[in-house]
Amino acid sequence: MRTILKRGTALGMLVLATASLGGLDARAATPDPALNASAAVQKNYTPVGDFTNLVKQVTPAVVSIDVHLMLDQTSDDQSGNDGGQGGGGPQIPGFPPGFPFGMMPGMNQAPQPVEAKGSGFIIDPSGIIVTNNHVVKDAKTVSVTLSDGVSYPAKVIGTDPKTDLAVLRINAGHPLPYVQLGNSADVEPGEWVVALGNPFGLGGTVTAGIVSALGRDIGDGPYDKFIQIDAPINEGNSGGPLFDQRGNVIGINTAILSPSGGSVGIGFAIPSDMVKRVVSQLVANGKVVRGYLGVEAEMITPPVAQALGLGSGDPASDGALVAAVSKGSPAFRAGLKPMDVITAVNGQPIKNPSDLAASIANVAPGDDTKISLVRAGKAETMRVAVAAMPSNPDAAFQQGGNGPSGPDAGHATLGLTLAPLTPDARAQLNLPSDAAGALVAGVKPNSPADQVGLQPGDLVVGVGAQPISSPADAVAAIDTARKSGAHAVLLRVVRQGQALIVGIGVGKGADNSQG
Repeated sequence: MRTILKRGTALGMLVLATASLGGLDARAATPDPALNASAAVQKNYTPVGDFTNLVKQVTPAVVSIDVHLMLDQTSDDQSGNDGGQGGGGPQIPGFPPGFPFGMMPGMNQAPQPVEAKGSGFIIDPSGIIVTNNHVVKDAKTVSVTLSDGVSYPAKVIGTDPKTDLAVLRINAGHPLPYVQLGNSADVEPGEWVVALGNPFGLGGTVTAGIVSALGRDIGDGPYDKFIQIDAPINEGNSGGPLFDQRGNVIGINTAILSPSGGSVGIGFAIPSDMVKRVVSQLVANGKVVRGYLGVEAEMITPPVAQALGLGSGDPASDGALVAAVSKGSPAFRAGLKPMDVITAVNGQPIKNPSDLAASIANVAPGDDTKISLVRAGKAETMRVAVAAMPSNPDAAFQQGGNGPSGPDAGHATLGLTLAPLTPDARAQLNLPSDAAGALVAGVKPNSPADQVGLQPGDLVVGVGAQPISSPADAVAAIDTARKSGAHAVLLRVVRQGQALIVGIGVGKGADNSQG
């Protein structure tokens, strides 16, 4: 079974890495051209396959990170955690197999000191270092070892779990060599790249490969847009830099896809453009402030595209479909509605919900933002004053769950049985008193409703743009759509706190596949 490992350095089982900000080599009076060349990738540069000079120039700015923490052998978050390796458990470099997760269950073990290793790189001569958040998460103490073998205690000055980035500071008493962040927007598949880091405690390890793909979403967070590489990276590489041929950092090595924990040639790096934005805020404020729109969005499946009348041959490129709008949010005040399809933010094309999340997050709170959308088949533009993201942005959306039985209406053609939303059901589902809709009480196997993934406990709150307050409303709205000749109908659903829009075919020859 292939597994994305995400425990790199802090527990020694995740192979994750780092990046850097701009800067000059503090060791020389004259800036070295290899470190201070244009951040943009040189498209006409012919790779020679010899990275000797590159490695000599950048190695002094790459560091090894040692993390000390105390693991409670009886803590719930450690028991049974094998990192997806099929029960073998994570192996921390320098410790015997099974330690510390191989203890017999039920043993009253005292907290054990554990040392794990990761990588990082210096981005400023004053001692600012970038690494992964998971490398230093929950650390008691952190120390940094330079390429010359000298170690310094490090202070964590800011972390951002959503992008898995962290910034450290050391005080060496003198200027340190450092490297620049390049421009990952100009990176292309096929380019040569070089990774440096501390795999398995082997500091100064160099590996090379090519960029395999761009914009990979591995389900690690809301802003996944990883650079995929085939340069070997392993446990301890987390937080280490990925260099282009000019010596600029274009990414931070942060995860691998592996069935065993070792490199199989599929690694992922955080793009340097994202690193620049996050690290600059962490250095300045110790935290990251992101823009907040207040919508839940989802991919556009073929049935949804059909129901919306979208003409693209690739529905996933049609934009981000608004499934719900939080009351009182910037989107709510601006007039955004469920069923809107957002196609651009400030002129930047939006192909999917991930693009939307990243684009809004990069907007400074308070900025007037141009949102391009399609509503009922017509292109529109509106202005939204984006706010600062709240600590719990999902709290404003309705909560769902497993609903009770007691159906009083249904739609035999779709294989759907609906029940009223009673006061008891609201309490069981933790819904507000003014919540309205029809509960899905049953789904017939292999029916159209089953094929599109509807589940008992889903709350249908709308059919198309029409709100639903009862099972009878839902059935009537679906029948009206069928009689009007529609090939598909859109159901607005709340499932365990998440707003969804489900496209379900209702005409002859309807395609209810979700591919």
